[in-house]
Amino acid sequence: MTTRLKYALFGLFLAVASQAYAGVTLLLEEPYSYDGAFGGTGHAAVYLSRVCSETPLVLRRCAPGELGAVISRYDGIAGHDWIAIPLIPYLYAVEKPENVPLSADEKLADYLRDRYRRVHLESVAPNGAAGEPPNGHWVELVGMAYRRTIYGFQLDTTEEQDDSLIRKFNAEPNRDRFNLVTHNCADFARNLINSYYPKMLHRNVVGDLGVTTPKHIAKLFAHFGERHPELHFSSFVIPQVPGNIRRSGPVHDVLESVFRAKKYTLPLLVFHPVLTSCFVVATVGERFNPARGAMIFDPSRDLQPPLEAEQRRVYQNQLDALKRPFAEGNPWHGNTWQQLQSDAVPRVDGDGNPVLQVKLGDETVDLGLSRNNILRTSAPPELAGSILVLRLRAELRNGGAPKASDRDVANDWDLLQQVLQTRHRKTEATDVRLTAMRSNSP
Repeated sequence: MTTRLKYALFGLFLAVASQAYAGVTLLLEEPYSYDGAFGGTGHAAVYLSRVCSETPLVLRRCAPGELGAVISRYDGIAGHDWIAIPLIPYLYAVEKPENVPLSADEKLADYLRDRYRRVHLESVAPNGAAGEPPNGHWVELVGMAYRRTIYGFQLDTTEEQDDSLIRKFNAEPNRDRFNLVTHNCADFARNLINSYYPKMLHRNVVGDLGVTTPKHIAKLFAHFGERHPELHFSSFVIPQVPGNIRRSGPVHDVLESVFRAKKYTLPLLVFHPVLTSCFVVATVGERFNPARGAMIFDPSRDLQPPLEAEQRRVYQNQLDALKRPFAEGNPWHGNTWQQLQSDAVPRVDGDGNPVLQVKLGDETVDLGLSRNNILRTSAPPELAGSILVLRLRAELRNGGAPKASDRDVANDWDLLQQVLQTRHRKTEATDVRLTAMRSNSP
């Protein structure tokens, strides 16, 4: 089956599925950067599979085959309270599932974000005075799966509920209301989801000191779904894209963040031991693992169960056996892949697939980064193999959130075998030419 046919069938599946089980999904997003180091509460957004964005500020019903939009509250983006972004760009900053890169660094992620912004988001994030990307929080609008692992919790909705929400959002003023304590991203998600299912979500007065947090409303959402099987509750994880971008951290409630940091816990314990004990009890009672029972999301297929431990060990042993063959015959003039990547220039090909222009000595080659083009560019197969080995290592890494399904790893392993076959054929052809040259020499 060709790649084009696979994606055509996938689009048909989505069109049919959207008519059967369209829904509202709470996205619980792990923290990164300063949030991960100091707070750890992460971010909340809402994905609506039957509601699409006519523009970032106008909603409409999706056409057949469209994947819906992610809506969230942001701080300081063109004076607006909420922005709506199509699902695939929100996660990966590309237009189509087949354009998603197999691996990414900060340079590629920034390039893809800015490229998408220039085409679709100039109205809310215009260029700077010299045509450069603007400063600010607009980077939170696209490519979030490069920075975070994201958990999804989904319930069915009806067409009437979706149409009511579209009318409400399009009619009301969309002016900036962000406040970290009273009108944050989790408050926005709570109010939106409560418009579908009234009083379903609420603040946690004890565990979060009255502040709405993403983890608490995710816990309430999951409990509500488990009590209402007629709404076909499901949960999944969107793994952070493999690469050398720093991994996001576990998401916490307010008090969890405090008591996991010794610099806060010890002073509280010394000066307020009774109060601290009460908070510890409240925190223990709030434990919630968003990864429990979660399936694995990938934009090119339906949800799949995570890779099992035994299968992980099998693949890991096979991968370890490949280290020596890839180390032999290195054509990169002594550079490591990380050095080549840091000097590479990102771009996209004519089909929207990401490409790295890599300097090898005096020659510049194109290295495809998606499944569509990794075998069809001019780079040596060793470079493509390095991308796939790094991806497989990330998928097979133990600990934290689930990172891949068995099908994902099997597909990546098959792709790596194709690269190895290409390398083998190239080596054989070189050996034939050298033999012919020697036989013709005097």
